Formats: sequence, structure tokens, C-alpha cells
Amino acid sequence: MNPKQSLSAKVEPGVVLPRAIHLVPLENIAGFDVRPGFYDTNGATAIPGGVNFTVHSHGASGVELLLFHRAQDEPFAVLPFPEHYRIGNVYSMIVFKLNIEEFEYAYRVDGPYEPEKGLIFDKSRYLLDPYAKAVTGQSGWGNTTPHGQHYKARVVKNDFDWGNMRQPLIPTEDLIIYELHVRGFTKDPSSGVACPGTFAGLMEKLDYLQELGVNAIELMPIFEFDEMLDYREVNGQKLYNYWGYSTVSFFAPNTSYTASTEYNREGNELKNLIRACKQRGIEVYLDVVFNHTAEGNEMGPFFSFKGFDNNIYYLLTPEGYYYNFSGCGNTLNCNHPIVHQMIMDCLRYWVTTYRVDGFRFDLASILGRDEHGAPMVSPPLLQTMAFDPILGDVKLIAEAWDAGGLYQVGTFPAWNRWAEWNGRYRDDMRRYLKGDAGMAQAAALRLTGSQDIYDTEARRNASVNFLTCHDGFTLHDLYSYNQKHNEANGWNNTDGANDNNSWNCGAEGETDDPEVNALRSRMVRNAFALLMCSRGIPMFLAGDEFGNTQFGNNNAYCQDNITSWLDWSLLEKNRGLFQFFQHMIRFRKEHKVLRRDMSGGACGFPDVSFHGAAPWTDRFTSQDRYVGVMFAGAERNVGPQIVYVASNAYWEQLSAALPQLPASMRWQCVVNTWDEEQHPWLLDGNCFTIGPRSVMVFQAK
Repeated sequence: MNPKQSLSAKVEPGVVLPRAIHLVPLENIAGFDVRPGFYDTNGATAIPGGVNFTVHSHGASGVELLLFHRAQDEPFAVLPFPEHYRIGNVYSMIVFKLNIEEFEYAYRVDGPYEPEKGLIFDKSRYLLDPYAKAVTGQSGWGNTTPHGQHYKARVVKNDFDWGNMRQPLIPTEDLIIYELHVRGFTKDPSSGVACPGTFAGLMEKLDYLQELGVNAIELMPIFEFDEMLDYREVNGQKLYNYWGYSTVSFFAPNTSYTASTEYNREGNELKNLIRACKQRGIEVYLDVVFNHTAEGNEMGPFFSFKGFDNNIYYLLTPEGYYYNFSGCGNTLNCNHPIVHQMIMDCLRYWVTTYRVDGFRFDLASILGRDEHGAPMVSPPLLQTMAFDPILGDVKLIAEAWDAGGLYQVGTFPAWNRWAEWNGRYRDDMRRYLKGDAGMAQAAALRLTGSQDIYDTEARRNASVNFLTCHDGFTLHDLYSYNQKHNEANGWNNTDGANDNNSWNCGAEGETDDPEVNALRSRMVRNAFALLMCSRGIPMFLAGDEFGNTQFGNNNAYCQDNITSWLDWSLLEKNRGLFQFFQHMIRFRKEHKVLRRDMSGGACGFPDVSFHGAAPWTDRFTSQDRYVGVMFAGAERNVGPQIVYVASNAYWEQLSAALPQLPASMRWQCVVNTWDEEQHPWLLDGNCFTIGPRSVMVFQAK
């Protein structure tokens, strides 16, 4: 197309071209025809005949666009934005006759250098576009390209055909979330996939996830990140920033997670994965890190936000240093209007372009801090997320604490839209399950939706219940180790949490003792049975279903090896455990009463009730280690559903009694972790014996 003609041809979705743009005369810069661009369209956008480049900087005195041949370090063209192309703090320019297949781009930004004011402009730096949709410069995993001027961006065309695919829109109370690391899920050869450690490799395992029964996967960070940040070698072992909590670009998928890094520009491998998930009724959530970036503190790299507006993007002390509420060197200034806008643009982009179903926000309490780091009562960013129309059907899940000491479990600003990782559930249930005194009352409350923490009317299904996640022990290790064993991380075992509430069942680490192994297996089944029988949204860690281990490492953030990779050979070895997980997931799905209030009970029973060894207990004592919880409800055209969950954290068997049913009904035992073979049986009367450290589940028939 002749760029001097009217730009009325078909354009990319979401791009609105001014009718009179053809009236603006062409100019020539560095041999390229240019015009002023679209000031309200951030980033680089392909248009008929060229590319629109738009960036903004509050403190800059000038901006240059750098064009590179692919994989080259020196630009083949430098195009300064003319002063009359600037409106307010926005620089926008259309460059014609650019083939998006053939070039990469970056910026240089000039401005004052006054570190005490947070101004550190440096015209010598190549800067990555904050709105970059695809990043180059460190595409292959573990690429040791020196830090500095190696990040560049590529222009993306949003031409993926989603067809008539619809979102699953699974009600929150029906969710079963499975947290996984894209690389670690299939990287080990035991996974048997053709494309290990990639989005394509994960797609090869979707039939497995469907067989397991989960209906939502939560992907640990998949935004472009720098695994080489703080790269080290310890005892000959290469240690990376493996988890990915070091964002380089919020709008781009991580190139090294693709089977072919050469063809990742459009993100189609990830889009194909997401589409395949939805075809199986599985929602996809992203673990997003808006609390900090990979640029770190004063000693960290300088590749994007520092060079555009350091004092806007980051929380700074009065002396110009970085606040560190993230524990990772810097803290994003999330409630500044510019950062607020970027985060919202980012979330909308992932929902509209990648059809993501939800987000889990890492250290989400930071998102509620003001420009001085103080917690806000009604943070504008969180409120905008809650009411944004594009995000209207999206699940929003907060990790409701941060590294600066702010802990908001139960008090996170919610507007009835936010769910929370319930850290109280994890801690209380771990302590109860291993037999600590005084935990029975807390366990009963956690099982019934943590009503002491959440107002169930105002915040229905706010509790994401979990016992394990990426951060901490696996479920197998929770009952195999009394202490963390993080020596391989290189910090003399000083990193990672010390309050694990774990129990090794009598031997530290792996053992051949059959009694210890039988007890460990039962403890794992106890934990998962109670998780699946708890009101709220259950979540568990990938590999727990077949006894995956991290060998006692509870902070495997740097371990790109079998410590963090799933060992799929354990699936066959622990087939019985996998089948138990399947059974409990299926049981939860079949019994709506476990997931929600069903109109005030059934058969004269309340919706939820607590029971000791004798029925109808109002409150447990500090010595109680038996907890019975009964859920009762009725569903139209189905009839009553009554489920009783019995858990014995005591080290001896106990005799107990169930509530008396109507004469036409009998109790049936459907789960008994003391018996690895699950054979349902009808109970004569309402008395039963529960084995030591066991869980039993009964339903009324």
C-alpha cells in the first residue's frame, strides 16, 4: 500500500484510525516516511503500510526509536521523535514501509539525572517498551547473554482465530485448582512428552489433567521473565531464577516456554494451549507479579521502567532509594495513575487476546499500598479490577500478604469480587492433621468455610483452601521431613520458611520402614480428603497426586532440576494414591452440599454442624483431636444430601457416633483412609470405630 494514500483499509482488531490521518503530511526521518501516530494506543501496533509506535514518559526531554535487524546488537536506524510529534507526555509516530517479520525495536530516552529525586535518565541505554508484546534477547532457557542492552521487542499481529470458543465460566464454588510450573511439569524425561518444559508439553498432558478431574490450572509466572537474574553455581549445580517471579515484560509470554522460540512472536503456542484447555472444560489462571520487576534495586539491571520514569514506576524513599516490600529489591508504585493504567491495560490484554479466565496476584497486599508505601482503605487499583467490565467474569485471587509485614487474610479489600489464598487454612489444618493440641476448633472452622474469617454473605467463596503450593513442602514432603533441607540453594539452609508445621512420621527423609511409609501414605490421604471436603475453593500442587518430592527443599525457587521437575515415574509407583485423589475429586463434584449452602439444611439438620465423638458438639476443647463436621442440604428433584466428615488426629483408634438419621435412611461409609481400598459399606446403626490418624466420610442413603 502507498503510505500517501488514505489509511481506510482493514486494520488490526482494536485499532481505530482517524478519518483525516491522510491529511497529515509525510515527513522523512533517517530514510523512513513517518507521520504522527495514535496517541491513545500504547506499544507498537501493526497498521496497513507500517507500524505505529507510542510511548510515554513524564520526565523525558527526548525519545529515540531504535530499529534492529533480527538478532543484531546495533541499530540499523535511529529515529528521534520530532518535538511536534509529542502531545503531553506521549510520543507517537507511524513509520511506514516496515516489514514486521524483519526487525526488532527498542528506545533510548534522554532526561535529567538526579538520583536523589529518583530521576536516572540515561540516553546510552537501550530500553524495552513497557508495552512490548513479544521480547527477544534471551529466548533460550539459560542463555548467558550478558545483562544490559539485550532486550528488544517485536511487533505482534493479533490474528489468532478463536472461532466460536466460549469461556467455561465455572462457578467459583465448583472450582478445583491445580497449581503448576510450565517448565517443571514436563521437563523431566519421565514425562514422556515430545516437547518437554513448554506450553506444547503441557498441552500433551491435558488428557491426564482431565482424567484426574481438576477444572482449573493456575500457571506459575509465564510473563517474559529473566531466569538468569542472580544466576549462580553451587557445588557444580547451575541455579536459576526458576520460578519466574522476576518480570521483564508484563504483556509478553515467556519465550523459553515455547517449543520453538523462533515462532513465538504471536504467542500462538500458549493460545493453542488455552483453547485446548477450554475445550476440556478447564479454566486457565495466570500467577501474575505486579509487585516488582526484574530491574531490582540500585544494584540491579536497567532495561525498561527505570529509563522511562523511575520515580513513577517504583516506590522510592525520600532519598531516591527503592522500597522493598516485595523482598526482591524494588516495589511497583501500583496506585500511581500511570502504573495503574498499565496494569489494567495488561490484564485486559491477557483476557481479550489470550482469553485467560483468572489471575492470582503474587504478594497482592502491595497492590493496596500508596505512593509512600502505606496501606490504603480502598485502593483505586483493586477497586478498578473489581468493577472493570472486561474483567467482569474473571476470577481474581489475592495472595493477601507481602514481604513488608502486611497480612490481610480475611481483610483484603474485596468488593465481593476477590478470593484469597487462605494462609490460615494451610497453617491450622497442617497443625491439626499432625496432632497438635488445641487445633480441633480451628479445624472445624476451616472445614466449614472459615466463617470466623470471612463474612459468608458478603464474601461467598472467598477462601482458596490449600495445604501445599509452590512455596513450601510438597504434600509428600510435608509428612517426610521435620525440617527444611535447602542446602542445595547455597544459603546454608537459611532461606525458606521455618514454620512448616510438618511431621516426618518417625524418620527424616526417605525410608524403607514399611510402618513409616504406611503412616505417611495415610497422612497424605487424610490431608487431601479434608481438603476436598472443605467449603471454599480447593487448590493443590501439581504432583501431590502421585507423591512427588522435592527432597525436603521448601524453597526450590532456583532448582531447575529433578528437585523441582515432576518425576512422572512416581505415577505408576503410587497409582493407588492417584486413584484416591481421583475418588475424592469425583466425590466433591457429586456432592454439592460440600461446596455450598443448599437452602438451610435437610431432614431437620442445619446446613453445617460440629460433632465430637458424641454427636452435636458446640465447641471443642484444647484436648480434642477428633472433629466431626456434617453438611446437610436439599436440592430440587434430587432430594437431601447429608455428608458427615470424621477426622481423627489422635494416635489411637476412637469409638464415635453419628447423628441419628430418619428411619428411612442409613449411613454409608464412602471414604476410609485407614483402608487403602475404598469399598463403600452400610453402617448398622450410627456407631463406628475410626482408626488412629484417619479420616472417614459418610453419606446418608
